[in-house]
Amino acid sequence: MMVELKTAFAISIMVIGAAGSAVGQALMASNSSGVATHVASFDVADVHPSPHVLRPFMDGGELHGDRYVIHQATMADLISTAYGVDSTNVQGGPSWLDWDRFEIVAKAPPTTSKADLRLMLQGILKTRFNLATHEGSAPMPAFVMKAQAGKVKMKEAQAAEGEGTCDPQPPPPNQAAGAIRQIVVICKNETMQKFAEDIHDMAGGYLDKPVVDSTGLKEAYDFTIMWTPRGLLGVAGADGISIFDAVDKQLGLKLALETAPRTVLIVDSVDKTPSANPPDLDKKLPALPPAQFEVATIKPSKPDTQPMGRVNNGEVDVHGLTVKQIISFAWDLNPNDSEAIVGPPKWLDNDKFDILAKVSTDDGGDAKVKPPQLDADELRHMLRALIEDRFKMKDHLEDRPVTAYTMKAVSPKLTAADPTKRTRCDEGPGPNGKDLRLGNAMINRLIYCQNVTLEQLGILLPNLAFGYIYYPVADGTGLKGSFDLTLAFSSVDRTLAPPPSSNSQQTGTTLAADPSGAVSLFDAFKNQLGLRLEKEKRPMPVLVIDHIEEQPTAN
Repeated sequence: MMVELKTAFAISIMVIGAAGSAVGQALMASNSSGVATHVASFDVADVHPSPHVLRPFMDGGELHGDRYVIHQATMADLISTAYGVDSTNVQGGPSWLDWDRFEIVAKAPPTTSKADLRLMLQGILKTRFNLATHEGSAPMPAFVMKAQAGKVKMKEAQAAEGEGTCDPQPPPPNQAAGAIRQIVVICKNETMQKFAEDIHDMAGGYLDKPVVDSTGLKEAYDFTIMWTPRGLLGVAGADGISIFDAVDKQLGLKLALETAPRTVLIVDSVDKTPSANPPDLDKKLPALPPAQFEVATIKPSKPDTQPMGRVNNGEVDVHGLTVKQIISFAWDLNPNDSEAIVGPPKWLDNDKFDILAKVSTDDGGDAKVKPPQLDADELRHMLRALIEDRFKMKDHLEDRPVTAYTMKAVSPKLTAADPTKRTRCDEGPGPNGKDLRLGNAMINRLIYCQNVTLEQLGILLPNLAFGYIYYPVADGTGLKGSFDLTLAFSSVDRTLAPPPSSNSQQTGTTLAADPSGAVSLFDAFKNQLGLRLEKEKRPMPVLVIDHIEEQPTAN
């Protein structure tokens, strides 16, 4: 699992035949000499809209055997993946580019390279969505990494073979209760260009813009870097260290936000609906049997084990998690929602377990073959099967009344949006650059939404306001059109009032104001948007546990 993108480049390809022709045609790519070379395409591809989920995010993009799978990807995600550019460098396009989501399941030879997979995905976008793009330039903010003359503290790599790696380390097994968890990453044979990509992925709490390597360092290095997660920096005091200070003091580099012209990929046109899948898809692309763990060990956690979990090279390593926490992940439930699971025994919240599970690898006895990387959807299904098998769990889903909210208009303070702009909500300031978090240290959430209807905002709130909202918020405002809006509020842990639940003592439609200066989501809606969130009961799917054993079956 990640701890907390990629250098822009474009590959020009020419599609043979008419636009919209079946996937499987040969694509043509021009090499440096200008001579056309054939590039293999996917044998067959299933492309369709994604099913609705509460917290959508793109997952996949790896080749598992002969299957290339992408889940819950926006068109901007697909373009970013296909062309190897950061999603912020994908410019233009229709308003739905960041909203509509798609699934892709395609077949390719297991030995297909990542470079060819990108070309093949480009082929899908061009033939199935009629995507047309061109390169351009635009001033874009980015975190620029520079070397300080005579101050670089990294050692050149001892073994300069193979691709560089940066591996997050598990927390100490006996870390004292209340101790601040630090992120420790060991990097081997790492170039600065690759480190710029890796640090952006691992320190996303700090680095919400791409990281660009401007160090001028061409060698590969071995080094260790440690920093405090962004969310814990405020409470860590003198023991905390930001990613910026860590890069400076531990590596001898500088990491600073700058604005400079960058190459961008501009979307000229793209179809919202993909062309039809080929006939007899079930025969050409039969469903694979459900993935399972080859071996799994489950045992009670030792006292004071710090909770952690990671997935690496086909191995799932979990420590100190309750069965309820594991079930919440496996069934994609909000772990803070007391209504999401019906009928759980008391021990489900208390008994903690360690799980070490490995995925089978068809490596033909070759130890160099890496196990397949698991995407989140696949991992969830495997954990469901494991829990149901080892804990003899019987369960089903059904609709039951749960605590939900409806937006109501009070004195709306909304700005009409340009309907041609891309619909999106991002963490951070809007175009005016005003950061409302700077005036109140207790406000740590800042959301800017562009060209969203209030119905769309309600759909996004379970993801944007984790801890406050567990289910989509219904739009009862009667306000039509789309809006640009900013919400500044405190995460639920910074408010004195408890998060909303069926057991909450809250009687009004807003949480009580925190004397410390914290601003709840409910107060932010009322004071900043002129809207009210009214609590109600609404039928939603919940997980009903009919039976579960307290002790797992023997390993």
